[in-house]
Amino acid sequence: MTGKAIMVLGTTSGAGKSWLATALCRWSARRGLRVAPFKAQNMSNNARVVPAPDGRMGEIGSAQYFQALAARTAPEVRHNPVLLKPEADTRSQVVVMGEVRRDLAEVPWRQRSEALWPYARQALAALQAEHDLVVIEGAGSPAEINLHSSDYVNMRTARAAQAACLLVTDIDRGGAFAHLYGTHQLLPPDERALIRGFVLNRFRGDAGLLAPGPEMLEQLTGVPTLAVLPMWREHGLPEEDGVFDDRASGGAAAARPLRVAVVAYPRLSNLDEFQPLRNLAGVRLVWAGHPHDLDGADWIILPGSKHTGADLAWLRAQRLDAAIARHAAAGGAVLGICGGLQMLGEALVDLHGIDSPGGESNGPGLGLLPLVTLFEPDKLLAPTQATFAALSGPWAALSGVRFDGYEIHHGRTAPHADLPAPAVALRNAAGEVLGWQHGPVLGLYAHGLFESPAVLRALFGAQVRTLDAVFDGLADFLDRHVAPGTLDVLIR
Repeated sequence: MTGKAIMVLGTTSGAGKSWLATALCRWSARRGLRVAPFKAQNMSNNARVVPAPDGRMGEIGSAQYFQALAARTAPEVRHNPVLLKPEADTRSQVVVMGEVRRDLAEVPWRQRSEALWPYARQALAALQAEHDLVVIEGAGSPAEINLHSSDYVNMRTARAAQAACLLVTDIDRGGAFAHLYGTHQLLPPDERALIRGFVLNRFRGDAGLLAPGPEMLEQLTGVPTLAVLPMWREHGLPEEDGVFDDRASGGAAAARPLRVAVVAYPRLSNLDEFQPLRNLAGVRLVWAGHPHDLDGADWIILPGSKHTGADLAWLRAQRLDAAIARHAAAGGAVLGICGGLQMLGEALVDLHGIDSPGGESNGPGLGLLPLVTLFEPDKLLAPTQATFAALSGPWAALSGVRFDGYEIHHGRTAPHADLPAPAVALRNAAGEVLGWQHGPVLGLYAHGLFESPAVLRALFGAQVRTLDAVFDGLADFLDRHVAPGTLDVLIR
């Protein structure tokens, strides 16, 4: 081990760990350091395709993908050696070093942690040996005392890396000082010693009113409050779980913004790819869980799903299927991506219980595209360069546009043998079909559509900030709101 480590822990989920870790990656890279991100285990259905050992392609959590780009290093599976992708409340797909491990999916939680830790420890040690600094993100809270003995994502990783730890809390939720104090006190003394500073995130108002809270907290714990970060909603980075609110954003809004409704089924995935729409002036992104949420929508998007059959059943139970069909029949734009594409077809066939061990994925789809999807045991993981064919109707502006994206799915989809074939809408560089159009309904297997500047120009005549500009903005934010020299001391 040669490289230093700085770790971002949180008092709760959603405190701002991913955001702060990404900012630290770019801040450190701008100082000329060789930087790598790391999260021992992530739980998210937002994933990206990256290189894995032996020339394979694997998948990691989207947060570590963006952190690697912020660190100016190529994303790879060691940055997130374990990824858990929830399929139900009590079941997750287990991805180790980018590869699905079905043998570990049924292992009880505590025993599974002991089996997974060696992979994470080895990846961490290799990254520290190759870099000046590893920026580590924790998970949830390090003070979950019922899980502490088997939690390798937080303090076991911190001890292994000898990381200087920051503990961040969301002061906008209230109770921030209690969260910081309680988390600190529930840790064993040797782990408390690794906490080098507190961070108050998402503060609104006069920071002077916080006194004497930070001073009293330091008297109680010996840990200083190193930063008070103001509320900043428009930083442009996708939230780790892809959950956004319904605020208008992206600057001056149009007289009538384009209303884009994304169907929010329970196991939706890869929502980070819609963040650029949140940054566009004149676009209003809403999450649709009931038919009335689709009222007035210009576009309806069916996003990816980690459990296509179950999410399709939920969609029907909410009576969203009829609302989507009415929208399409009236000429309204409908877009399905990956699992959403599969739902739009005529039928789902899951002979191996891949998508649904209970058999939910054997049955009819929404019938808006004449396609059939067969779920295969092998997951397809691939970066892709895709080019649109000549499209019609609401999607005509995409004709001939090329974009870089990625595929990540078990399903294999083809036209229904007994129905007129839909128009081919998208092909990859090898000429393989990745999308189809039927009337106003467009279905694609390639993720990353709205992350393409060429696509945004074609559809909206607009351009959003590049990711590189977003990362620099995060680093500038730290420079403005963290006392000079503070982070240098932590790194040393």
